[in-house]
Amino acid sequence: MILKGSQRAGASALANHLMNERDNDHITLLELHGFASSNLNDALLETHAISKATRCKQYMFSLSLNPPKDCIATEDDYIEAADRAEKTLGLDGQPRAIVIHEKEGRRHAHVVWSRIDGQELKAINLPHYKNKLRDLSRDLFLDHGWDLPNGLKTYGGKSPLNFTLEEWQQAKRQNIDPREIKQAFQQAWERSDSLVGLVNALEDRGYFLARGDRRGFVAIDVDGNVYALSKWSGVRAKDLKSKLGSPDQLPSVDETKDTIRSKVSDQMRDYISQVKDRQRRDFDPLRETHDAMKQAHREERQKLHDGQTKRWTNETKLRFERLNKGLRGLFDRLTGKAKSIQKQNEMEARACAARDQKQRDFMVMAQMAERQKLQRQIDTLRAKHKRDRKILANDVARSLQRQRKFKDIEHNHGLNIRPHPTLSL
Repeated sequence: MILKGSQRAGASALANHLMNERDNDHITLLELHGFASSNLNDALLETHAISKATRCKQYMFSLSLNPPKDCIATEDDYIEAADRAEKTLGLDGQPRAIVIHEKEGRRHAHVVWSRIDGQELKAINLPHYKNKLRDLSRDLFLDHGWDLPNGLKTYGGKSPLNFTLEEWQQAKRQNIDPREIKQAFQQAWERSDSLVGLVNALEDRGYFLARGDRRGFVAIDVDGNVYALSKWSGVRAKDLKSKLGSPDQLPSVDETKDTIRSKVSDQMRDYISQVKDRQRRDFDPLRETHDAMKQAHREERQKLHDGQTKRWTNETKLRFERLNKGLRGLFDRLTGKAKSIQKQNEMEARACAARDQKQRDFMVMAQMAERQKLQRQIDTLRAKHKRDRKILANDVARSLQRQRKFKDIEHNHGLNIRPHPTLSL
């Protein structure tokens, strides 16, 4: 499975993110070990409080564990991966929490460790942790018999699908997959060999090049959202300058926004709005099905949890009642019978725990299969919407090109010509 980790602070923010039920179908707090509290938020705040005795600012290490898309990992798989990562990073015995998330038909996990050594009161150093996690990811893929991704086969550069939180949030606010946005920028860069070529390539995709406030290259979409070209194309600033020259020759952000507003017709804006409204409506039936499925799955899991808890309590009581009290209990201890009963109780407890986990895994597998079937319908609809947005971006580009054509005619011949307000879509 792919392992992606980072040193960080922000105990409450991280706890809220990990226990956020709004963006996840299901959340399982699989493990909370080494903390005084049984609540994730309070447990991470304990780590923060202990870190006050040190100079460490990033007192936690957060790790995401992502199996391949079509593979469903069990609780034991995640615990094993967390144990191996803990040993690899040198975090042995540190307090940790494991949380499992399920959404969009996929299951992944997050592990959070305290970096603060409670006895030495100092932060544990994590040198070269990215390289170590990369090697462990490769081992986990091979151990499970999963096909290695290209990035792990060659240890090549950073995957273009790895985004920072800032990039993801900016794209998510527009309800567009950030991979789609980043791909548009990368394709435009690869297919252009000059500033003019890049301007045209971006406009074909509905983005317009401008000079940023810090004199760098930025792009603006038809809604006025600004994107840093270096960040979204994955190209270094010096390579941008080498290929494009200075951004001073470009209009500013405000000037470009004014140009976009003046060139995109009201009818095109209405069409953009109609497409967005229709796409939102298209998702309504699937969203209702998803909500109903999520609620039903949660009720099934709660019912299983309640049943297992009740059965565990009864079984524990029966095992406890096997031990005699008073004089008989004393006699059993002297003869060794009590020790034999305790050993039997421990074996039965382990067997019952394994049985309960097997039941949980079976239910998760069945529910995930049902959720993945729904996700295939969602992915099909998203692909259709992506094609629609591409067509719309081309229409916007043709509209701008038409506006430029009439402007050039006016300039060259001193005419006052205006394009017909109706656009051919």
